[in-house]
Amino acid sequence: MALLPILHFPDPRLRTPARPVAEVTEEIRRLAADMFETMYHAPGIGLAATQVNVQQRVIVVDVSHDKDQPICLVNPEILGTEGEEEMEEGCLSVPGVFETVRRAEKIRVRYLSLDGEETMIDADGLLAVCIQHEIDHLDGRLFVDYLSTLKRDRIRRKLEKAHAEVL
Repeated sequence: MALLPILHFPDPRLRTPARPVAEVTEEIRRLAADMFETMYHAPGIGLAATQVNVQQRVIVVDVSHDKDQPICLVNPEILGTEGEEEMEEGCLSVPGVFETVRRAEKIRVRYLSLDGEETMIDADGLLAVCIQHEIDHLDGRLFVDYLSTLKRDRIRRKLEKAHAEVL
């Protein structure tokens, strides 16, 4: 396994929609293992392949307190939503920024498991928010897109300044 570099907003590669995975192969399983290692190390509760500059529809999540309930979703597709809730979100690609976002309260998702089996999951609460957040990444969308232009521009300037200071 390996730690993968995480792209940071406003990197334009974060806006590239991911391609569907044709088949769950050993390469996809290795990618998922590397993504889990990267997510846990960061630390975070979700990571999309696009965040590590791999344009394939793969996400990993683990919202458990003990980090012992990893879920990998290949080609995730939201089939249904119910309700609405607001929750504070952060993102490994937008470090140090936390903002309230409105999303569906409950979701039903179809995806392929790492065994290549079609699977369904019903999620609510933090897991539902995390899955929606990561699927947005696969579609080239970030949680800052839900914010006002003013807030998004302020965040962009803050992160660009921090990046320039590192260089």
